[in-house]
Amino acid sequence: MNKSDIYSKREKDWRNGTIVYQVLVDRFSPSKDLHQKLDSYQKPKKLMNWNELPKRGPFLNDVKYFEHELEYWGGDLNSLNEKMAYIKNLNIDVLYLNPIHYSVSNHKYDASDYLQISPEFGTFEDLKILSDTVHNNKMKIMLDGVFNHVGVSSPLFQEAKNPKSTKHDWFYFNSKYEDGVRLWADVKSLPELNLENPEVRDYIYRGNDSVIKTYLKLGIDGWRLDVAFDLGYEVLAELTAAAHEEKPDSMIVGEIWNYPKDWFNSIDGVMNFTFYEIIMKTIKGKIKPLHSLQMITKVIEDSGIENILKSWTVLDNHDVPRLRNQLPSKKDQQLAQIMQFTLPGSPNLYYGNELGMKGGVDPKNRAPMRWDLVADDNPYLKWTKSLISLHHQERALRVGDYVSLLTHQLIGYERKTDDVADTVLILLNPTHRSITENVLIPDSKLMNYSDFITLKGHAKSIQLIAGVLHVTLKPKSYILLKPRTEPVKSYTSYKRVEQK
Repeated sequence: MNKSDIYSKREKDWRNGTIVYQVLVDRFSPSKDLHQKLDSYQKPKKLMNWNELPKRGPFLNDVKYFEHELEYWGGDLNSLNEKMAYIKNLNIDVLYLNPIHYSVSNHKYDASDYLQISPEFGTFEDLKILSDTVHNNKMKIMLDGVFNHVGVSSPLFQEAKNPKSTKHDWFYFNSKYEDGVRLWADVKSLPELNLENPEVRDYIYRGNDSVIKTYLKLGIDGWRLDVAFDLGYEVLAELTAAAHEEKPDSMIVGEIWNYPKDWFNSIDGVMNFTFYEIIMKTIKGKIKPLHSLQMITKVIEDSGIENILKSWTVLDNHDVPRLRNQLPSKKDQQLAQIMQFTLPGSPNLYYGNELGMKGGVDPKNRAPMRWDLVADDNPYLKWTKSLISLHHQERALRVGDYVSLLTHQLIGYERKTDDVADTVLILLNPTHRSITENVLIPDSKLMNYSDFITLKGHAKSIQLIAGVLHVTLKPKSYILLKPRTEPVKSYTSYKRVEQK
């Protein structure tokens, strides 16, 4: 396969360099039909007002949940579907929903029945309507799968507690455990499934009517797997193969907090928390720029560019504080987002961040969507839209290779394809001082005295001589450059290197 074919193949695969938008169904848009489903919020559940903010509550021993896990705000699949024009207008590629399976909690990471939609959210028909809307808007839809454990209220678990039940071996019952059964992270409401049991694997992903395949047949395009590291290499590999068997271009991405390298033998992509740690610690000054660049380069080299392109670059989500809480400075936020949108991978946006929503530690990071902040002059919305537009506009940012630049005090890297006109140079100064540096650009196609188009940011001076870029960046600033390959009048030094 020649170089040109490689990038064309990457572009045809929707899983590469995609823009993902994450939604908590309960918190995204209030239902217009709340009065018709009030029965879904009976005790121990509680229906809140949309303008109330979530806060931590006490542990309820009788139901084995914290109070705030049982508080609902009333969003559902239909109300989400009504807001698809907003999501489409953001130019999103993939809509990713946190769990929607039947369960007691508002977060749904405690499934009672995988093959039933939780009544607060709707029905299979509602999901099918949403899926059709997504596809009609030329987007994809992915669900959150929680297959390491179920909720304590699950009929499967309740039946399995009987030692004579045929389901008894579906869980790890043992008197040596405090609660008589193995629990995920020792959470009282989350008994772990026995994934060593072939019947459990058949139920989750191997059988024709398995959970994984049922939703793919419905029209879902893939799964984000909760605590995927707990599933292990073998189960993940089997699950991914089963999904691809049902739908060859389906996407399986895992919540894997480990170093990603070896996990790609079992899964399409990871939620790239290694990038997350490097980016956050770099912006906060806990990792020096040179070391940061070395770490990023090592991750990409070890994992392979094809795998990293399919992985999701996360700055926040439902498990960690929102970006504005982690990085109070707007300049720091923007530096982190520049890295999120220019490093190889798929930027993952948590609902409301494009509006500047705040939110601390769970459950404060799961507040209802602030629709009152939607306005054309919202600076956060304008900024996020500009990043999304840039990512779509620049082919190299979506499917290009990564090359580390040689710099000592800055962070510098290149995204490139076989066509030099696609090239984007990214330079960031995360420090509190102005930096002037000579950066080596190891790219023979970039011509001497190249003129550059500034895509984003600002630099005091830029000059490329014999592969060495002289640049000055102010504190906490960045510059994104693209070579000007078209002639200004009649002449361009790119006339014989522009293509391939």
